[in-house]
Amino acid sequence: MASTQDKNRQRLRQLLNEPGNGTCADCGAADPEWASYTLGVFVCHSCSGLHRNIAQISKVKSVHLDPWSTSEVEFMNSVGNNAAKAKHEQIVPAFYYRPTHKDCTLLREQWIRAKYERKEFVCVERQEPYSAGYREGFLWKRGRDNGQYLSRKFILSEREGVLKYFNKHDAREPKAIMKINTVNASFQPTKIGTAHGLQITYLKDNSTRNIFVYHEDGKEMVDWFNAIRAARFHYLQVAFPGAPNTDLLPKLTRNYIKEGYMEKTGPKHTEGFKKRWFTMDDRRLMYFKDPLDAYARGEVFIGSKESGYIVLSGLPTSIQGNHWQFGITIVTPDRKFLFACETEEDQKDWIAAFQTVINRPMLPQEYAVEAYFKHKP
Repeated sequence: MASTQDKNRQRLRQLLNEPGNGTCADCGAADPEWASYTLGVFVCHSCSGLHRNIAQISKVKSVHLDPWSTSEVEFMNSVGNNAAKAKHEQIVPAFYYRPTHKDCTLLREQWIRAKYERKEFVCVERQEPYSAGYREGFLWKRGRDNGQYLSRKFILSEREGVLKYFNKHDAREPKAIMKINTVNASFQPTKIGTAHGLQITYLKDNSTRNIFVYHEDGKEMVDWFNAIRAARFHYLQVAFPGAPNTDLLPKLTRNYIKEGYMEKTGPKHTEGFKKRWFTMDDRRLMYFKDPLDAYARGEVFIGSKESGYIVLSGLPTSIQGNHWQFGITIVTPDRKFLFACETEEDQKDWIAAFQTVINRPMLPQEYAVEAYFKHKP
């Protein structure tokens, strides 16, 4: 006869087939194998580790390996992922970033804490830190020249449509004013070397500028991120009246299509190949001497195939000299750009990234950007 333990485990496995339970309640990863028997949710292995950080609220066990009591299984049956979401995600603001399994640990941990520990999405007052339209505070900012992180005062004003920072705490004039309409924020823990590292980019005279910031408190950093998203959302709603949220939300912040090292040569193709850090951001391919440089050494516009842009594997046979052996040629209406990758895998990944961009038809405003690149001094 099957033991109670076996029956309980079998019942739990059946619950995984119920609607909503087949993906992690917090990040959406497929086939969760863990569960919080105090919250009644099924979660992936990665999120189960984050639930352990709020042990006073969430206690987790493996669906397949741990012993389960009948009452615990009954509780899982009475709640489940869909009911838990209905309870803990009642009023998530439209602009609030809901992380996926591909996002960094910080975003996922703060989402879990916001839902279950701070109960931010049950009570609007608890959303004040990122939805008020104004925020000021101190962040550690990387110095442009020496790479040292120094405390800087930041102010985000939705009404003025700007994010600005000050070098001196009592300074009247900001060191930089970033217009919300060109600001992007993306978490870059690996690149910056801290779990809470945020890269903020903005356009100045149509060229991209980068600043790198962090805060010791993870909640503070994620609140800044969502405050920037809220300000961008407000700006886009005004700029595109009547546009549905489904059109606006993907534009609030974006992760880069691809980043990494390649080698490049100059326009005449006679200079040697130099190793550079490349960032593919929308249609801008930028290259930097160092991944944490404040601005790019150069930018290449990548248009669509309809406009005569093509990506090819390999380099023209005439190219001599020492370079990494896995070449890529990008043909534009004006010239060819030559790059070389260290491994075949890198080459494949970059070609796939370029192909994605080239296959996408250009938007009206992108033609203006292309024209600017062509007439760039």
